[in-house]
Amino acid sequence: MATLRKFLENCNIDAEIRYDEPMSAHTSFRIGGPADAFVRPSSVQALATLLQAAAIAELPLAVIGGGANLLVADAGVRGIVACTDSIAEVRVDTDGSMHAGAGLPVRNLVQMALERGRGGLEFAAGLPGSVGGAVYMNARCYDREFADVIARVEYLKPSAGAWELSSSAIDRAAWSYKRSPFMPAGALTGAVVVGASFKLVPGDRAAIAAEMAGHEADRIAKGHYDYPSAGSLFKNNRGFGRPTGSILDELGFRGRRIGDAMVSPKHANIFVNAGAATAADMRKLIDEARSAAKKAFGVELETEVEFLGAF
Repeated sequence: MATLRKFLENCNIDAEIRYDEPMSAHTSFRIGGPADAFVRPSSVQALATLLQAAAIAELPLAVIGGGANLLVADAGVRGIVACTDSIAEVRVDTDGSMHAGAGLPVRNLVQMALERGRGGLEFAAGLPGSVGGAVYMNARCYDREFADVIARVEYLKPSAGAWELSSSAIDRAAWSYKRSPFMPAGALTGAVVVGASFKLVPGDRAAIAAEMAGHEADRIAKGHYDYPSAGSLFKNNRGFGRPTGSILDELGFRGRRIGDAMVSPKHANIFVNAGAATAADMRKLIDEARSAAKKAFGVELETEVEFLGAF
């Protein structure tokens, strides 16, 4: 730990730094052991400096946003966890698109679009997590996805021994159902999303607000906010012929639990922390659901949730 402290002192970046920081405070599951160092860079440049220094020092470093699709191991995370939530600026570009930093909560972005009378993001009302995470995972709900409204993405990528800032208009063909080029096996794997611009359209504020309220009411009815959770745990695969929640419902998973890791009594594809769930128990419950679906129907359920730390 002394070596890590010395490293971060030598980085000399403008950032909030905490040691042995419980990751349960930074995930929507409210689960996760301590990170050796939890760092909030105040700017894109500070993040780039940290990424470069960690690469040179060969220190493990993970970047997170709002922690909405993240299950962190009970033993925590070795090395550095860099969080983008201080990179949250908002501006309106000359072409009328709205730009947001990666750390801005999606809820804030949607509300700001409403206040400006701009439509296109209504589908994301009530969606947890950050803009960066939503872009990275191409978050989708109510038959729309972030790739439908993204104009450009800003990201840091390693190049010629340094991390450089790039900005690219998206190639729609490179984005698919809950997949983006930034995810593993994508063309930009390893790059770090730091912001995005959204092509929104003028709209009636009352109509926009009404659609947002409808989606939020639906989320409430499905139990999204009853307990700490990551929302839908598994992706829906249209090749299965029905939603994952229906598959798990038929298998009797609604309300099933291991310790305080529980499947919501209201929706079989929402896994929740019913009190003091451990990551180990949540992982067991996830694996149990995958195994049951494979055995009963021959389908391979794919998680939306990503795993961080040693399980």
